[in-house]
Amino acid sequence: MKVFRFPLARITIYFVLGILFATYAKITPQTTFCLLSISVVLFLIFYFFANKNFIQKAYFGIFTFFLSFVIGATTQVVHNDYFQKDNYIHFCTTENKNYLLEVTLREKLKSSNFNNRYIAVVNRFDNEKSSGKLLLNIEKEGLKTDLEIGNTLLIEGEIYQHKKPNNPNQFDYGKYLTTKSILAQMYVGVSDLKINTALDKSIWYYSAKLRKRIIENLQKSNFNSQELNVVVALILGQQQDISPEILHDYQFAGAVHILSVSGLHVGYLLLFINFLLLRLPKNKMANLARFFIIFFSLWGFAIIAGLSPSVVRSVTMFSFVAGGICLKRETNIFHTLLVSLLLILIVSPSFLFDVGFQLSYVSLFFIVWLQPLFKQLWQPKNWFTKGFWDILTVSFAAQIGAFPLSIYYFHQFPGLFFLTNLVILPAVGLIMAVGVLVMIIAIFSPVWIVLSKTLEHLVFTMNWTIGKIASVEQFIIQDIPLNIWMLFALYLIIIAVVVWFKKPNFTKLIFALIAIFLFQISYFTTHYTNQNQQEWIVFHSKKNTFITERTGEKVTLFANDSILKNADKNGTLKSYLIANFSAITKKEKLGNLLFFDKTTILIVDSSGIYPKKINPNIVVITQSPKINLDRLLTFYHPKVIIANGSNFKSYVQRWKTSCAKMNIPFHATAEKGFYKIERN
Repeated sequence: MKVFRFPLARITIYFVLGILFATYAKITPQTTFCLLSISVVLFLIFYFFANKNFIQKAYFGIFTFFLSFVIGATTQVVHNDYFQKDNYIHFCTTENKNYLLEVTLREKLKSSNFNNRYIAVVNRFDNEKSSGKLLLNIEKEGLKTDLEIGNTLLIEGEIYQHKKPNNPNQFDYGKYLTTKSILAQMYVGVSDLKINTALDKSIWYYSAKLRKRIIENLQKSNFNSQELNVVVALILGQQQDISPEILHDYQFAGAVHILSVSGLHVGYLLLFINFLLLRLPKNKMANLARFFIIFFSLWGFAIIAGLSPSVVRSVTMFSFVAGGICLKRETNIFHTLLVSLLLILIVSPSFLFDVGFQLSYVSLFFIVWLQPLFKQLWQPKNWFTKGFWDILTVSFAAQIGAFPLSIYYFHQFPGLFFLTNLVILPAVGLIMAVGVLVMIIAIFSPVWIVLSKTLEHLVFTMNWTIGKIASVEQFIIQDIPLNIWMLFALYLIIIAVVVWFKKPNFTKLIFALIAIFLFQISYFTTHYTNQNQQEWIVFHSKKNTFITERTGEKVTLFANDSILKNADKNGTLKSYLIANFSAITKKEKLGNLLFFDKTTILIVDSSGIYPKKINPNIVVITQSPKINLDRLLTFYHPKVIIANGSNFKSYVQRWKTSCAKMNIPFHATAEKGFYKIERN
């Protein structure tokens, strides 16, 4: 592909590889800066010799890419808050201890049932100057004052560092937060915090203040709350208040990307602003003025939308596009994508791990690469048919690029995505045009009723249409397993097939066949590995008890009636089954005795009754039975005691003490997560 011949493309690739290397290899700052010094010296030496023609320039290219790789790694290390000496995480040396922190609220997240959630910046830790970010959960009940971004709080409580998921193959939220340099969480009640009257008036404060003013003025205009929440997501990038039902419909219709401000929205905004500026004269000064108006409008929009990864990426990219359009310079869209990607990752390398960021860039790349190829298949002359065909080809190109990543992260594929985009994309353009006008007015005052109701009805119609498409569940392919190696192989197939299709020859055909062969190898390797696995797992659940025994791809589920009846809707089980390419083939009601690989397992439930004439290797305690564990331990002498999440905390603590006295291992799933036995 010609784009990879562009030096910046290869520099960007090695820069990204450097970020990944620093993240997963967990190299120290000392090692990174040592490598950086060496790479800079080597780069300068080879640059000098290449200029003097003492060596081939290929060697200079190799060390250029090596320097790019090391700069990527250095960028990631420099932006990793963990390596800051004054980061609060280094002072959290004792568990179950309360600490006093002064924090400033930076960003509001979607609330849970019981807590308002914020990303907060730490200013002081136990009265010492400190830094770092944490996830702050503030109890809703009793909170009389509405907190706003910029509030400084004095809080006291326990700091919880992230731990691994409690169940196998679940989304690792702690790891996700760590990539964003959010290294811990706090849960505080109203009595544990004091609100400082002074506000930290940063760009985040003014952004939140402006959004709040716009939303309040829209509410004064009698905007229906459900449609208002969609408008706020669509234009202001705030999804916190969207109902689960609406979100479900957008996901199943393949339109969830519409709710995240991205290239689609910023592209429409650029076209709208450019349309408003058409009357400006066509001279050098007017073109420069046009560029600055568009540039500041786009970045003003980014600030209002909260500077999310997708918004920053889109605005950065379209700023370059606007420069090319307004200054009459030829703009290669591939180069624009690469420059925007490189600049964003230099400023914030953690964006690389944002799922929306990945999907946006992959979709845009495939639109730019594939859509012209699709357009060549048919070139209608009628303007309406041409518009219809353009929307369809853009939709197909984006979906071809995004579907492997979508399956990898979400394990589902909306079969009617083309119909959704065909109907919705023109509507989004109209909604963006009316919506931006409405938002500008709402900055200063309530919106005229004609405009607000027009926007409300447009959004209502869009929601209704998406709901109808999402209701055709026969076209929603769910629970699709895909691991990382199959993901890479699938992208290799797509790229190889497209390259061959554009200009077929024997070499490209061989490349495509090799890609298909690699996918088959990754699939059958995964299948073979799973077939030879046998494991027994006690899952963590606060209310229920369920245990699985897996032999290859066949899973036997042991649980009570409610779990057995709704096993296909249990998210914990679904994650486990998808990740292991397996299915439940047998369901059994949980009894008192189980056997696995010459291991006898005793289940003690709420009845507290257990047989005497057995010799269990493992005892699983569930549903808080009133038992004398000391007596049970003396009688059975098991190798390990497991207490799942259905037990009272006070009981678990007492049992833990009993096991410690008799030197018997104790595993509480609430603390350590699931318990697994693997057959040798």
